Amino acid sequence: MLSLSGHTAVPIGKSKVVVFGGLLDKKFLNDIAVYDIGSGFRMFENWTKASILKHRGTLFTQPGSLFTQPGSLWMDWVAENKLWFQPECTGSGSDGQVGPSPRAFHVAVSIDCHMFVFGGRSGSRRLGDFWVLDTDIWQWSELTSFGDLPSPRDFSAASAIGNQKIVMYGGWDGKKWLSDVYVLDTISLEWTELSVTGSPPPPRCGHTATMVEKRLLVYGGRGGGGPIMSDLWALKGLIDEGLYLSVLSILEENETPGWTQLKLPGQTPSPRCGHTVTSGGHYLLLFGGHGTGGWLSRYDIYYNDCIVLDRLSAQWKRLPIGNEPPAARAYHSLSHIGSRYLLFGGFDGKLTYGDIWWLVSEEDPIAKRFIESPPKTLTDNKGMTAANDNTQSAFKESQREDGVIAELQRKLGISVSFSGPGLQIIDESEDKEFIELGSRLIGERVSNSEHDFLNQTIEVLRDHWRKSRPSSIPLKELGPLLRDYQRLITRHHL
Repeated sequence: MLSLSGHTAVPIGKSKVVVFGGLLDKKFLNDIAVYDIGSGFRMFENWTKASILKHRGTLFTQPGSLFTQPGSLWMDWVAENKLWFQPECTGSGSDGQVGPSPRAFHVAVSIDCHMFVFGGRSGSRRLGDFWVLDTDIWQWSELTSFGDLPSPRDFSAASAIGNQKIVMYGGWDGKKWLSDVYVLDTISLEWTELSVTGSPPPPRCGHTATMVEKRLLVYGGRGGGGPIMSDLWALKGLIDEGLYLSVLSILEENETPGWTQLKLPGQTPSPRCGHTVTSGGHYLLLFGGHGTGGWLSRYDIYYNDCIVLDRLSAQWKRLPIGNEPPAARAYHSLSHIGSRYLLFGGFDGKLTYGDIWWLVSEEDPIAKRFIESPPKTLTDNKGMTAANDNTQSAFKESQREDGVIAELQRKLGISVSFSGPGLQIIDESEDKEFIELGSRLIGERVSNSEHDFLNQTIEVLRDHWRKSRPSSIPLKELGPLLRDYQRLITRHHL
């Protein structure tokens, strides 16, 4: 399977994931690839112990996992070719083509055996065409819809409403960020732009939109002017009594569509876009994405953290991680199949990935195989464009609440993750700006020992930053502060 980013992957039935489009080396694709999960897991469960050792797993060893079982396991799945297949699709569009033109950053939603595709980008051109793929016969059809047609866009987000409708929110049309809401009836093929009450979310793209019972939850994305956001919004009024019948909804009148911003407690994710949010049971699993380095950095940060929104307690929780998860990435796909999550592809600012990972419960029969036979690290990964060990993020967030740098992190709002594996670290003794700044704070030199003086300088300067308010730190101190923060991170002081 090729390395991809900006593609879509939707589950069809209980055994298949259909991957469409994406971007590889600046080339936009319109390929269809199908991963047959059923045959893949049957094969795995019959593997010998020696075969299992060829695969790498990462155990979430901490007790009290946020999923229904005690823990979870990441498995790096080196899929054999026969697990993938490319169906020979038929069909025709308005221009005589068999299927959609090459694209990436489009939306794809599955309903029963159908995959609906809208929009995206090909080169610098935004697309507004609408297609459906019947996966029973592998036939494409370009749909002629009517009503309030959405404008061409990319980086939008969409979700199924029951088994008949699709809701789409936001995106980028090449000139402006969008905050509109459209609902498509897949039977009548009519689009309706919703008139929504209340203050809407800021326009955005690169966000996620996930339908949870009667609400659409929108998280993150990049907004107007370029800031990356971490806000969570809920849109009500999408489901009428004809589509959603329960003891409560029968007694309720149809809701008027309206936005509400949700400010939930817990370990809120950092601002990001290009992430995924996947619904599974009582939980929403957020993985990956990218954000800016904040006001101390001009570089993007790519994430590989797993954060769960617990719908029962209505709070964010960080999924405990025991060892290395997949490499940090954005614009990947994460599909929920049964009790398992399938991660594929993505981009980390430099590399495009083609690796496949499964996140499974510790109680899963496959996970038990890994626990009984601890997997070894792969020395080569054929699904990636470069060696995996050289590209995975080297930094993790810590849970400690004390320490000088943890205090700095809380006060300055600095992320502990850095995306570059080749980050150059300068020792304190070689950081002239750092030494000069500390020397001015100390004043008259007391110790004759260079070693003692250096230690005193370090202690005084870090104490000075810990006690300072962010707005009071002069710009000339930001360089030494960032370099010192990087030093402490790489030495695992957090």
